[in-house]
Order: sequence, then C-alpha cells, then structure tokens
Amino acid sequence: MTIHTLDRPVTVTGPPPAHDASREAVGRAVVWTASITALGGLLFGYDTGVVSGALLFLHTSFGNVSAFDKELVTGLLLMGAAVGAFGSGRLSDRIGRRPVILLTASVFVFGVLGAAFSPALWVLIAMRFVIGLAVGSASLSVPLYISEVAPPRVRGALVSFNQLALTLGILVAFLVDYALSSNAAWRLMFGLAAIPAVLLFVGMLTQAESPVWLVTHGRIAEARRVLVRVRSRDHDVDGEIDEIRALGDRKSSYRELLRPDVRKLVAIGVLLAVFQQITGINTVIYYAPTLLHQAGLGNSASLLANVGIGVVNVGMTVVAIWLIDKVGRRALLIGGTTGMAVALFAVAATFAASGNTLGHAAAIVAVASLAVYTGSFAIGLGPVFWLLISELYPARIRGKSMSIATMANWGANFVVAISFLTLLNTISNAGTFFVLGFLSLAAATYFWRKVPETKGLTLEEIEREMAASTTRNP
Repeated sequence: MTIHTLDRPVTVTGPPPAHDASREAVGRAVVWTASITALGGLLFGYDTGVVSGALLFLHTSFGNVSAFDKELVTGLLLMGAAVGAFGSGRLSDRIGRRPVILLTASVFVFGVLGAAFSPALWVLIAMRFVIGLAVGSASLSVPLYISEVAPPRVRGALVSFNQLALTLGILVAFLVDYALSSNAAWRLMFGLAAIPAVLLFVGMLTQAESPVWLVTHGRIAEARRVLVRVRSRDHDVDGEIDEIRALGDRKSSYRELLRPDVRKLVAIGVLLAVFQQITGINTVIYYAPTLLHQAGLGNSASLLANVGIGVVNVGMTVVAIWLIDKVGRRALLIGGTTGMAVALFAVAATFAASGNTLGHAAAIVAVASLAVYTGSFAIGLGPVFWLLISELYPARIRGKSMSIATMANWGANFVVAISFLTLLNTISNAGTFFVLGFLSLAAATYFWRKVPETKGLTLEEIEREMAASTTRNP
C-alpha cells in the first residue's frame, strides 16, 4: 500500500487488517454523524439553487421586477453568507462546532419561512440576507466538524458528504422549481427548506462535540469518550489526544494568521476559494434557466434542462467521493478544473457561432457542454476546496483560517452573481464564457504549482508536514 504525504510516497508492507466488528460499528457511527451534519450542506445547496427558478415568477407577486432586483435577491444571500462565514469561524473556536451548527439550523428556519411569507420585495431581499447568514455558517461549520470527527483513512469521503448533500440540495431545488413552475409557486419553493433545517437541528441534538475542539479546550475526558465511539477498538485514543494537545495547546488570534508559516496556507485557501467562484459555477446554478430562456427555450424546458445539469452534478460528486481517498486531492482538482476550461470554451464557441439565440442543435451542444462543465466541477474543485480548507490549517486556528477562506469564497460569489447578467449584456454570451474558460486555465495552473497532497494523513501529520514545508521553502 502506498501513502502519499505532502512530499513523498511511503510504501507500507504487511497483511491487511483482520475483520473487526468494532470497526464496522465505528464506521456506521461516523457515517451517521457525517450524514446528519451534511444536512447543513443540503440546505446550503437548496437555498442557493432554488432562486434560479423562483426568479422567473417573482413578478406574479411584486409586479415589475428589474434585472437589478433579481441580482439583489440572488446577491444578498451571498453577502449574508460572507458575514455568516466570518462570524461562525470565530464562534466555532469559542463555543464549539456543535452549538454553531444548532444555531445555524435555527437561523435557516427563520429565514426560509420569512422568505416564503414576504409581503413585499424588500422583505424577501432582507430574508435572503438572513438565509445567507445560515448558508455561510453551514459552509464553514459542517466540513470543519466532519473533518475533526472522521478517521484519516476516510476523511476525504466523509467531508465530501457535505458536497454530495450540497449537490443533492441543488438538484432537489431544481426539481421543486420544475414541479411548481406550472403554478408559479415561488413562495413554496423557498418555504420547503424549513423541513431539512428542522431535521438538522433535531439530528445535531443527538451528536457530540468535535473531539479536537474538546481537547484544545481542556475537556479531555469528553474527548476520550467521543474518540472511543468514532475510532476502532485498536486505535490509540490517548496517543491521538496527546498529538492534538501538542499542536493545539495555545490560544490564538487573527494576528497569528499573519505568521509566515500560516500566511502561506491562508493564501492557498483564499485563492482556492476565489478560483472556485470566478470560474463561474454559481452563474450556472443561479442563471442557467434565465440564460437558456433567453437563448430560445421556454420556462419549463429551461428548468428541465437545469434538472439534467443537477443530476450530472450529483452523479459526479458520488464519483469524487469514491475517488478522493484513492487517487488524492490534487489529481481530481487539476483534472476537473482543466475539464471545466474545455467545456466553457465549447459553450463560448457555440454562442460565437450561433449568436445569443440558439437553434435546436446549438442549444443541445450548449446544454451538454454546461453538463460537462458542471460534472468537471463536481469531481474536482467543488468537493476538494471544502475538504482542503478543513485539512490544511493548525487545530488552534482552524476555525479562524477557514472563516477567512470561506468569506473570500462568498465574497467572490457575490461579485460574480451581481455582475454576471451585466457582463452578458456588455461582452455577449460568447465573450463571457471565453473569460470564464481562461480563468479556469489559470486556476488549474495555480493548483498544479501550489496545492499540496493531503491524502492518507492525519490532521496532525498534515500540520507537521506543512510547517516543515514552510521552513524548507519560506
């Protein structure tokens, strides 16, 4: 068996471990924990995806809704998410990962019900900001919690449960949009998110706090109980506790993020975050029906095409979960981003050849290319970004570091969302997708040069390797 560290492969010989019933029980416990927590990812995906269909019907309640109004309905969620991500990072370090997720579920319930019953457009916009606070918090706290509970050998797959839930949330949103489009029931589109939000709250009441957080706050006995439940019988629980204590026994502040060894990691996380957004994924999620409608498809056909893209998103995320602990993070990240660039150039060429109104054959090519683009994102930059930012940072500053990367992600998302329709009108559909294609190539180049491999390592081993790497290459 070969384990890839940050710098070199290490070959481990010997027979495979014997069958252990306790390992199976532990596996079920960890998977159950990851599945409950990943409901936050489902809400993240649903609330970002559902707006793509709802935008088509807001005029039925509020009269004339301008393009700028639609950008506000979309973009205020993203601004709220940036604020929520920043605040939840500090809060999760202070009061714990589990309480933050419980608070996040409560905010989700309030926000989605407020959106569903909005009496005026400005109330809907305000509620979308509130939902954004919860989305931003979930996007940080869920992968953080899972990464600290999961055993190293399956951490990549379990953290990627969050991405799978996210893509399922987007797909469910697209299906709901399509099913309710004949009645223009945009209020119900928003309100249905209350169901998984309540399930997340109830489910998290049955879960324990992250063992890493417990150890770094001196609650060793509680951490030991959690680790006994989520590790195999032969695992050295006390040794893991000692490792966490050795690396996370100091209090931290945001000033520590400016240290040379940490600053390098923060830069990698921020650039991963920005590239994930400026390569255009959420423009497809938010505006694909609008774009396809403008290209000549009807409302129902546009939403149905969106469902097909959502199915590809989910399917390729499942493939990513299967591969991420086998082939590693880097291969999926670089290969997937390159595939995104190729697909974006294909969409751009289609619009360049046919104009902004596509014929039947050109529309098929455009939809197929968008599906390839989405699938490439789902197998690479989608799950790998969230996984890497939960792995790269030292335990004592993990929440704060992740909050910076996540805030950068939502900030870039906001800028793209509020400018995409304007960009289409300014440089045309073809020009916009050419720009996104070149940005994807730039992202793949950066990932190849700078992003390390973390497959098969404990969080503590990653911390030591990254510190050593910074010392060698300041």
